[in-house]
Amino acid sequence: MNQAPTRKQKRNASVRNAGVLLLLAASLLHSAAPLASTEELKGVKGEISRQQRNLAQQQKELDGLQKRLKSDELAISNATKKLNQTKSTLSTSQKNLAQYKVEHDALVKQTEQQKHNLKELVKAYYLMHTNAKLDNFLSQDSAGHKDRISQYYQHLAIKRTEAIEELEETNKQLEAKNQQLLAEQQQIQTLLQEQSTQLANLKKSQSSRKGTVTKISRSIKGDQAYLNELKRNEARLKAEIAKAAKRNSVPMDGLAKQRGKLPWPVKGRVLHTYGSTQGGQADWKGMVINANYEQPVKAVYPGKVVFADYLRGYGLVMLIDHGKGDMTLYGYNQVLTKKEGDKVTAGETIALAGDTGGQSRASVYFELRRNSRTENPQRWLTR
Repeated sequence: MNQAPTRKQKRNASVRNAGVLLLLAASLLHSAAPLASTEELKGVKGEISRQQRNLAQQQKELDGLQKRLKSDELAISNATKKLNQTKSTLSTSQKNLAQYKVEHDALVKQTEQQKHNLKELVKAYYLMHTNAKLDNFLSQDSAGHKDRISQYYQHLAIKRTEAIEELEETNKQLEAKNQQLLAEQQQIQTLLQEQSTQLANLKKSQSSRKGTVTKISRSIKGDQAYLNELKRNEARLKAEIAKAAKRNSVPMDGLAKQRGKLPWPVKGRVLHTYGSTQGGQADWKGMVINANYEQPVKAVYPGKVVFADYLRGYGLVMLIDHGKGDMTLYGYNQVLTKKEGDKVTAGETIALAGDTGGQSRASVYFELRRNSRTENPQRWLTR
């Protein structure tokens, strides 16, 4: 038994039929002989209009899905960035707490030693005072002896006062350190709670993204639909590069002398090479390098960031101008660590690798352009 065609099969068939209907309509309208009645022509025109409405609706649905994907991926990027910041702050707080504990323990030992010293001074003062009374009772001391005793008393009194002041100061320091310990412990507890919330938000966004990517894949399953999407994405990229070039003037010497000398933006296996087939009649204008999630992406040469934003098909993109019309582009990033206007040096981390733009795995899309024309980037990288 033949199965009824699915909604997807109907949609793909309607896309193919649209072209056939257009050719048929042209033939009917321009034929010298009256081969078709007015009713037949109306029927063909009506079918063409219906197919065009279907295509417009499909494109509208795809645009909606792409907007949702952008929202999902930006939410993931923001959650990842906040999570990394929280981890960094948490690590610093834990180091501070450990240091504070060491300092606290040292102050406690110092307090104990100072208490012991004060106790010995009080004991010495008491013994001297008792002995002096006994000597006065048994015999008449000379004036010199009495003067020495008086000096001993003064010396002990000064030492005792100093010991008491030192102990009070140490107790103040100890109290301040206790407050630091308490504040750091509360900070760590707050950060742990934030981290838990951020992880939950991240998982929620990742789950939403997965569903959106699946729907987009179904929407552009046909070769022609996929090719059209690639062309639209490339047109958007060219437009943004042109805008960035117009907005910025970078007084640098460009990449002319760097062929074969540039470091790789990320170490990994090349998944797609420049010029290889991407889909239908579209070729890769750059290269795709395999990467781990959140692996640092490095600038290959000094320059100025002229674009740092989300771009359909390429995800979170970083575009760096190196002067003389030479630019490098880094796409599919999970997080951008630089912003438009920032100056970067060779080897500096500019992003963290990811799968934005609807990619199925973590990777980095790398392009090299000279006066807006793409070149094989591998020829410019070190072997």
